Amino acid sequence: MSGGGTAGHVFPALAVAERLRDAGHDVRFVGSAAGQEATLVPAAAFPFEPVRVASAQTRLSVHTLKALWLSFAAARVVRPLVREADIVVGIGGYASAPAILAAKRTDTPIVVIEQNGVPGAVNRIAARWARVVATTFEGTARHLPSGTRIVRTGNPVRRSIVAAAGSRPERRAEAVAFFELDERRRTVTVLGGSQGARQLDRTAAAAITELAGRRDLQLLVSAGPAHMTELAPAAASAGELVVRVIGFIDRMDLALSVSDLAVARAGSGTLAELSVCGVPSILVPYPHATENHQEANAREVASAGGAEVVLESNLTPRVFADHVTDLAGDEARRAAMRRAMLAWARPDATERIAAIVEEFAA
Repeated sequence: MSGGGTAGHVFPALAVAERLRDAGHDVRFVGSAAGQEATLVPAAAFPFEPVRVASAQTRLSVHTLKALWLSFAAARVVRPLVREADIVVGIGGYASAPAILAAKRTDTPIVVIEQNGVPGAVNRIAARWARVVATTFEGTARHLPSGTRIVRTGNPVRRSIVAAAGSRPERRAEAVAFFELDERRRTVTVLGGSQGARQLDRTAAAAITELAGRRDLQLLVSAGPAHMTELAPAAASAGELVVRVIGFIDRMDLALSVSDLAVARAGSGTLAELSVCGVPSILVPYPHATENHQEANAREVASAGGAEVVLESNLTPRVFADHVTDLAGDEARRAAMRRAMLAWARPDATERIAAIVEEFAA
């Protein structure tokens, strides 16, 4: 398995790798020595081969030429490892390039996992050589070469999230106690990703004033460790509104079990978890994501009926409060959005991708 860079790439790959390891397969990782995979993969007890790589720019530059040189040099380093493998699985990110290049050179079968609506540059190239591309979004096909074999498998999510999806009512009471919430109120969970989202957090903080008189709502905010201070004063003066601010939610299974509505970024991993648990959502795509892929992600889920999309440029505290109030108060619409989310979800994504890998490895 090759690639990484962000936790959003690595966690789904680890889910597949664990499933393959449980079936008796030998799984090894190749990734950037500076990426999150360098920490997460060894922690999951998988062999890890670090390589030196760099991201390339879309325009021709000295930086791009250096990145290409590093990728080809790293491909030579990992070629012996790839030659011994039955298959190479590219999980995305520029760190996947060396093993993909080595697989092309050694005629080793390639399977590509593309998690976003708009594929990255490495995966667009790798798709030309891949036996199959496993996607999360239907719209990804528009950005891949014609003739590419594409299977919409969904994006793997943690086992704890899949388990929570099947027992939300039972876990709600546990979640209320764990986060010190009010069981009589509807819960709006604000998710900015593992590191938080500064603009989303600032808007949520300002919107607390707009929602301060609500006795029927409560906010559970995953602010990111660096943004706690931006929300703490607003939470302390929330009036009738209950607000809980957490730096990092390590029990996401409980957070999703208690969520009646989410306000979230539109990363593929976040959308996979929200959809598996059937949480109606207001999606605020990160506007600076590569090739604006978060907006493409969000638009597909909205088209399926599971979410509303509000661009960050249009997200004021009043807009935030209005959307939350409207959806939180419309039980019939939230029920329809929940059904749409569950219909779009692929809770068996890990099994689907593992089966594809086993097929072509054989």
